Amino acid sequence: MLVRDDGLVIGQPAHAWVSGQLARAWAGPVEPWEEVCLAAEQHDLGMAAWERQPTLNPETGLPRSFMELPLDEHVEIWRRAAPLVLTQCRYAALLVSMHGTALYERRDLTRLEPAEVAQVEAFMAEQHQLQRELIAGFDEEQVRRNQRLIWTWDSLSLGLLLGWAPFVLKDVPAAGDIAVEEGTLEPWPFAQARITVRCDARRLEGRYDDEATMRAALEAAPWTTVEVELARR
Repeated sequence: MLVRDDGLVIGQPAHAWVSGQLARAWAGPVEPWEEVCLAAEQHDLGMAAWERQPTLNPETGLPRSFMELPLDEHVEIWRRAAPLVLTQCRYAALLVSMHGTALYERRDLTRLEPAEVAQVEAFMAEQHQLQRELIAGFDEEQVRRNQRLIWTWDSLSLGLLLGWAPFVLKDVPAAGDIAVEEGTLEPWPFAQARITVRCDARRLEGRYDDEATMRAALEAAPWTTVEVELARR
């Protein structure tokens, strides 16, 4: 879940939908096109059940953001992500699994308790085994390139929805580093000179003392559409 300072709450699968919109607007080349776009759209499918029953961050009085989840919750969410996508597409499931392990490769394990380190290592071992099974018959270099694209669209979607600009997307396949500024990217990576991405969000007012009240408020919160327009300079 993305929790913004203006009270807007955006579900992780909604953010992933924006990733998919960015993928479908990309100039390419991207192969296999549909499978990669599907992975971009569904990379946070493991969060869907959690989003229906979000947990409370007692310090903020709001739903936990994706950056505030306890390790055990986060691991379980990512453990079920690829199997859920596998019901749709093997290639997309492979990319989702690789995206999950890429997230954990960036974790500083020296800051975790021994039991937490063991939990992360077990998750990584499971996912690497799954990846070895799913990658059979595919071009490994192409798969790894496409995983970098999933990472790019994920990061860009988060940055646009959370207002991170300016920031830089590093090591984008066939593009190098891309500078993201308010309303534009340089170099411009999309097929059209102007694109608009959108998703649904809900607006929460105030802070909540208990989880049940927060969930009820979120369920009743008004819907709004978040739109971001980008244009070539």
